[in-house]
Amino acid sequence: MMDTLTFRMAETWVDEGRPLEALEMLEPHADELRESVAGALLLGRAYYRSAQLRKAEEELARAVELAPADSYARYLLGRALQRQSRHADALPHLRLAAALNPDYAGDRDACADRVG
Repeated sequence: MMDTLTFRMAETWVDEGRPLEALEMLEPHADELRESVAGALLLGRAYYRSAQLRKAEEELARAVELAPADSYARYLLGRALQRQSRHADALPHLRLAAALNPDYAGDRDACADRVG
């Protein structure tokens, strides 16, 4: 079981641009982490920040499944898809993220321009 201190340390490392170190702490607890939105989102963020985009997509899709109205999870899932040049797949997530949080409108618009 992952304790709160370890979770917070991994979160700090992701925020500071050290996602690989964070993943060393997170991956042994991945099954447990996937049971909560916060855990799936942290795993997804770490994979995203380390450019492991397929793994990021999987974890962020889980976070969206657990919390469909979480704008940040939607946004990051859209960005992970977009970084894989899957703009048409990304656009619905970015549209919903922007509807929930106008800060994401720029990325939504850029993606929409790529789709056509």
